[in-house]
Amino acid sequence: MRKTRIAAVLGYILFLFSTLPIPSVSAQTKPAEAFTLKDGDRVVFLGNSIFENDFQYGYLELALTTRFADKGVTFRNLGWTGDNVWGEARSTYTNPPTPYEHLMEDITKTQPTVVFLGYGGVEAQGGQAGVPHFKEGLNKLLDKIEELGAKAVLLSTIPVVSSDTAQRIDQRNADLELYSKAISEVATQRKKQFIDIYNPILNTSKKESIIENTVHLNELGYYYLATTLEKALGLDAAKATTAIAIANNKAEVSNGRSLTPDKEGVLAKFAVDNNYLPLPSPKSASWIVDNARIVKISGLKKGYYTLVSENNEVASASAKDWEKGVEIKQGPQFAQVAEIRNMILKKNELHFFQYRPLNQTYIIGFRRYEQGRHVKGLEEQNILIKWLEGQIILNSEPKEVLYELRKMD
Repeated sequence: MRKTRIAAVLGYILFLFSTLPIPSVSAQTKPAEAFTLKDGDRVVFLGNSIFENDFQYGYLELALTTRFADKGVTFRNLGWTGDNVWGEARSTYTNPPTPYEHLMEDITKTQPTVVFLGYGGVEAQGGQAGVPHFKEGLNKLLDKIEELGAKAVLLSTIPVVSSDTAQRIDQRNADLELYSKAISEVATQRKKQFIDIYNPILNTSKKESIIENTVHLNELGYYYLATTLEKALGLDAAKATTAIAIANNKAEVSNGRSLTPDKEGVLAKFAVDNNYLPLPSPKSASWIVDNARIVKISGLKKGYYTLVSENNEVASASAKDWEKGVEIKQGPQFAQVAEIRNMILKKNELHFFQYRPLNQTYIIGFRRYEQGRHVKGLEEQNILIKWLEGQIILNSEPKEVLYELRKMD
């Protein structure tokens, strides 16, 4: 597996040097084959603010990166707040390209193999009368994606949430459901996968504060959106459990590897492999860790015990609680995924200002005769972007974690 990942990174390096200096809605539909990603895939998130706002969190990309950690997959986020299927938010005071031509150029330049589409939220303001025009634009987008040889996954709209009765929330959500239905119909007609995120987001919003300013997901919202996509794509898994039975100063370990303690005061030492790195908990809800590993320890005398990894406390509990099972919510794997997330955020920031540069009218637009020299600087950012992609690929595979159990004084 390690050889595969190194080969993938070498492929990106060779590509780099060979290209420089060119720088209630309908039920979900399932594809004929299970969702998977392969070496060399380029996943593109295309849509409105549902994708652009994830620039500050990185949950969607992180979820797919960690689930396919043994593959050399790269990502591009082309979300654009206020955009619709006709690319009307992408106007740059330059004609040509028109906003729609701009949209087509953005898609083409990314060279996608998989495209997640997130539209309909803006178009829903047109109500029933706007549905035919929306479907026409959505079909044209799918034509373009197929022309590029990529497969598409269509997401529903998300609801609006507010206690302000003046905002006509019920009517707005009725329109959003109407457009979700339209998306589902197009997906069925064209045999594409459709994922309903409207109902999961609506149901979660009744229990948690995941939407702010009526229409935008916050960090917790994107955490839930990422886990919703994982489940819809068939990537969810039951929580793993490691059980340790201590008897006669020896520890038997299931779903782990028993090691001989080499320090005084260590009651048990064991190693655990994780199938994939966990998503980091949102700052507003540090108690949330989906699919956290559970460690059960039996045979302990009455008292309190601490689980340690790399000389840092991971979890502490009573003998009774350890016997029931304790969720592992921190440790080396969480530090590792935090580093991956930071690299994703940095890479996406570089790409954002590369394809949407400040003063783009002067750099790449009709006034480029004034500052067009800066295009070279934008192209040179490919060096950093590709380097970060290589680091993400090399470091996203989970490592074996060593644990020691000690009795608390």
